[in-house]
Amino acid sequence: MTLGYSSSKPRRLAPELLAGPPELPDRVFRGYQQLIYSEAGIHLGSHKKALLVGRLSRRLRELGGTSFSAYLRRVEEDPEERVRLLDALCTHETRFFREPRHFRFLEDEVLPRWRAQGTPGAGTRRVRVWSAGCSTGEEAFSLAMVLRFHLPAEEGWQIEILATDLSTRILERARETLWPVEKAREIPTHYLKAFMLRGTGSQEGRMKAGPELRSLVRFQRVNLNEEHYPVMGQFDLLFCRNVFIYFDAASRARALDRLLGHLAPQGYFFVGHAESLSSLAHRVRAVQPTIYTAEHTG
Repeated sequence: MTLGYSSSKPRRLAPELLAGPPELPDRVFRGYQQLIYSEAGIHLGSHKKALLVGRLSRRLRELGGTSFSAYLRRVEEDPEERVRLLDALCTHETRFFREPRHFRFLEDEVLPRWRAQGTPGAGTRRVRVWSAGCSTGEEAFSLAMVLRFHLPAEEGWQIEILATDLSTRILERARETLWPVEKAREIPTHYLKAFMLRGTGSQEGRMKAGPELRSLVRFQRVNLNEEHYPVMGQFDLLFCRNVFIYFDAASRARALDRLLGHLAPQGYFFVGHAESLSSLAHRVRAVQPTIYTAEHTG
């Protein structure tokens, strides 16, 4: 007996299986760069051309093998297809309690003071939080666990968490509030036991946020590059971490200015470990690296 390949004549592969993704000419790539910057504020450098090809190739195949130039014309004319384009481009890397120092600051500094005062704002026990760039929801639900644990409902605390993202596809996943059970190791034990449910039967290997947490979080699509956000009021905590690394200086400054308009007078603004609001020193004051307050702004 001979092990290995059959001695029969090898079967020829169909041409479409041999073909790679369609070519993306530099001229057409520049068109995508301009559209993506105009639509989302994301600067797509020339070194990202291969990334764009990889992210869009599947959609082009779904449309019957259309070219990049034909698809560009389509997204220029079709707002819904532009949303699909941006969905394909978005990179979502997140985990529960990412950058733990921020959550320790809340637990050790902010929440004990709010609880002692009985209010984060004026005359109410209502806390509003915005998780901008929420991805699949881990950040929003990390905040929900911390706030609900330290500001219990039986003491009259009302908590509202707005979780937003550019990607409609990722928001659909976030609304399910389902994660692989392996992610449980990212969550401190006392929060895990208090708020998370372990799947059984058909949900074996998954965990889900409990109903108390789910009632606190609302998901909404928000494009931070838009001139006006479909968001009402101000927030006591505003998390926008590792979002602006994809923006250039001009689009970042415009978006940050709009976000700060939604920060309560004594609220806190949190950015990622590689980000800074130093250019907005006239609007905010650094409490710790990557944590800012608007309490001394004019």
